[in-house]
Amino acid sequence: MTGSFFELNGVRIFAVPAQGPELRTGRDAVDIISAAFEQRAGLIVIPVQRFGDDFFDLRTQIAGEIAQKFSTYGTHVAILGDIRQRVVQSESLAAFVREANRGDRLWFVASLEELEQRFFAGKGG
Repeated sequence: MTGSFFELNGVRIFAVPAQGPELRTGRDAVDIISAAFEQRAGLIVIPVQRFGDDFFDLRTQIAGEIAQKFSTYGTHVAILGDIRQRVVQSESLAAFVREANRGDRLWFVASLEELEQRFFAGKGG
């Protein structure tokens, strides 16, 4: 898994590129986690462009499978991009996003600024 690494407020971040194959399985999530762990990243940022429509259709269970892998490995993950239109169209997706954003491991954020506020608020930053 290719990507870039950068540091923000003392945390090493693995940024998955926006271009590339869709993330569709738990195996795809594990590949990302492995790449991040190799470089000791404390946070993984994945652009929404890397997820297909079926990820956002919770009936496919793709989002749940991927989220479970991130949870199992104890990673901090932010899905970055505007999904407001998708959330408006699906009550179940809206509930999933709300629940994820209440936790401290998987977030849906519209911008890097929102991510920085959320992630670093609890770290004294």
